[in-house]
Amino acid sequence: MTSQAWINLAYLAASMLFIVAFKLMSGPRTAVRGNFFGAAGMGLAILAACFDPAVTSAVASRGAWPLLLVGLAAAIGGGIGATMALRYPMTGMPQMVALLNGFGGAASALVAGAELASTVAASAGDEPAAAALANLQPWTQFGIATAITGLIGGLTLFGSLVAFGKLEELPQFKKAWTDPRRHWINAGLAALVAVLVWAVCAGPERQFFFWLLVAVGCTLGCTLTLPIGGADMPVVICLLNSYSGLAAAAAGFVIDNVVLVIAGSLVGASGLILTAIMCQAMNRSLVGVLFGGLGTGPAVADDDVYAGKIKSAGAEEIAMVLEGADRVVIVPGYGLAVAQAQHAVRELADVLLQRGCEVEYAIHPVAGRMPGHMNVLLAEADVPYEQLREMDDINPSFAETDVAIVIGANDVVNPAARTDPTSPIAGMPVLDVDKARTVVVVKRSLSPGFAGIPNPLFAADNTLMYFADGKKAVLDLTAALA
Repeated sequence: MTSQAWINLAYLAASMLFIVAFKLMSGPRTAVRGNFFGAAGMGLAILAACFDPAVTSAVASRGAWPLLLVGLAAAIGGGIGATMALRYPMTGMPQMVALLNGFGGAASALVAGAELASTVAASAGDEPAAAALANLQPWTQFGIATAITGLIGGLTLFGSLVAFGKLEELPQFKKAWTDPRRHWINAGLAALVAVLVWAVCAGPERQFFFWLLVAVGCTLGCTLTLPIGGADMPVVICLLNSYSGLAAAAAGFVIDNVVLVIAGSLVGASGLILTAIMCQAMNRSLVGVLFGGLGTGPAVADDDVYAGKIKSAGAEEIAMVLEGADRVVIVPGYGLAVAQAQHAVRELADVLLQRGCEVEYAIHPVAGRMPGHMNVLLAEADVPYEQLREMDDINPSFAETDVAIVIGANDVVNPAARTDPTSPIAGMPVLDVDKARTVVVVKRSLSPGFAGIPNPLFAADNTLMYFADGKKAVLDLTAALA
């Protein structure tokens, strides 16, 4: 077998590892193993790329330093990734995912730009390369893929940076961009993108148009993401993840790299599927997410909903309620992640189980700030998988639940989605915790969720509000029960 055949075989093995990784990551029990398979596939792909004829010819003509640079870059990148994974808190995982999406888009755009520059240089030499001259003809696969990579890569980078700023709650990103002219601005940028894509495809050798296309893509990434409210961020994260995969797949066509095409296609397709699932979970269309602005209004509490109706309780009172409960459902939300209360919740559940109480966790698809956020958080505390129940599965049983404990969740338990057709979240599937006999809501205050609207659940006759930090509240409640 030739060296290229071995490289292709390694790429095929890496692609198979990626596919197996996606399959294993579809379930919580096998997700960790899936991550290892994915990392092994990426390591194999990088190693195979080091023996690509382009790299080996550079090593032969210039010495070993090109290969050393590749290894050094991989080591630096791996070190940065490991540091981020170890040091970033669980509450920051959505932000980190957004950053990684952006880095993926940036890498794809840079690869396309570097390959374009190399091809132009090869076509302008004393002995022009025939392949380079062919690639620079109008409307070739090379030109089209280069344009698409530059556009999607730039859009993904800056869209992800804006998403990071919103999730990190940086001051300059807290307020959504609601300028009524934004749609006209986006339309103008889209028209300019169409012209630049045509220019790049018609004459790839004109590198200025490629980099201008990347710059306009970056601007469009900002203007498309800035108006989106916090309530829609889980969908945006999925969409940006898909964009990063599509950019990688397009870059694979630019450099004729099979494994990059396969890996990018897998990420792009899975991101689109997850985006559709998230939209369905929120009962919103993708167009509504991108242009509807859920959560962009002023976040104010409605006195007509809360005034004189809030019943506050402490740990001792709630413990007395739990002592007579046969079935308890815990509903985690982003507040639980902020308070890092997952281990404390597990301890509370263990105490309840020892008392003969049935304990389950109700998981809403968009609870937290990214898909699966609550699943990952509870898995960190070694919560048994069989206790985790999805929304559609557990909703019918809330009427037979003695106590529902809501920790840091807001919009995903708001009954206005079912009862108020004028509500911004009307029609959004929510957890029916209000149907439980007693509802305990653990929150610092009556502040609204990402949708920026009051929650009638907090003022319901069967609701007790427990105002405290999530972790301290659960620890105090566990101590009162013990």
